[in-house]
Amino acid sequence: MKIDTQVSMTGSADSRPAAAEAERAGYAAVWTSEVTHDPFISVALAATATGRVELGTAIAVAFARSPMTTAVQANDVQLLSRGRLLLGLGSQIRAHITRRFSMPWSHPAARMREYILALRAIWDCWHNGVKLDFRGDFYSHTLMTPFFNPGPNPYGAPRVLLAGVGEAMTRVAGEVADGFLCHGFTTERYLREVTVPALTQGRADLAGFEVCGSPLVVTGRTEEEMNQARRGVREQIAFYGSTPAYRPVLELHGWGALSEELHTLSRQGRWQQMGTLVDDQVLDAFAVTAEPGQVAAELLRRYGDIMTRMTLYTPYAIDAAVTRQIAADLQSEPVR
Repeated sequence: MKIDTQVSMTGSADSRPAAAEAERAGYAAVWTSEVTHDPFISVALAATATGRVELGTAIAVAFARSPMTTAVQANDVQLLSRGRLLLGLGSQIRAHITRRFSMPWSHPAARMREYILALRAIWDCWHNGVKLDFRGDFYSHTLMTPFFNPGPNPYGAPRVLLAGVGEAMTRVAGEVADGFLCHGFTTERYLREVTVPALTQGRADLAGFEVCGSPLVVTGRTEEEMNQARRGVREQIAFYGSTPAYRPVLELHGWGALSEELHTLSRQGRWQQMGTLVDDQVLDAFAVTAEPGQVAAELLRRYGDIMTRMTLYTPYAIDAAVTRQIAADLQSEPVR
């Protein structure tokens, strides 16, 4: 299993120091997300400070950009990084696409399928000289003059990984992407009963297909650190659980009423109270809770036969030495 790390995208826009440190620490990939900074700028900066580590967007909001815009940005980063880009895409939710980005929203799974196919058609035009003639229900790309054609990329097209939660989007990932980005708001049961079957509906053979996980972890060296970690993870679970699009994960466990409560509180702006609704049963389903030396074994027990690469999800202050040790344990611990 490859062990990756995430660069915080709520602080500095300069990803170079964190990416260089991640490479020195031996991580396989550094992932950036689209929160307060542009993920393509972040991975481009990271490329200039590293030479080995893979660089991923987890995620770049696809529907905030046209396929042509994304194709150009990804091609540039692929060239700059010498073939190290992992293009992670996600749909976001309707409210953000329509109200924050002022972009159209409809049939997200079908639109995403077409979006990725459009990317591949554009790259095929540049790399192989195929006439650009992509005509779909949502996107149409039929013009590419020599002036705007960057030509073949010596490192080829980047791999495309798609994030999803629902069955429809997950099937699309299996069908047209090179990998799947599991949302942090998931459980072992949901992965086994919903995610993997949906992926195999889109792609019968998952050999060579990346399944990237970001499991929530509660850990600490003292009781105070453990309590801080529990609080942070409960609040993160509550935040995700308040989103109607993620309700199927809770419903699978019979916790649909919790989804309603969390959504109501979020609409009232009562964010602090939401975390208190996440009891120990819910916490244990979504997160591995263990002392640092025991985390790796439990992560591999739950996910070792599903995920091909993993990033620890710790939404609280944690010593980097602890996460590095867990990463090392993951690479040395046998999968059971």
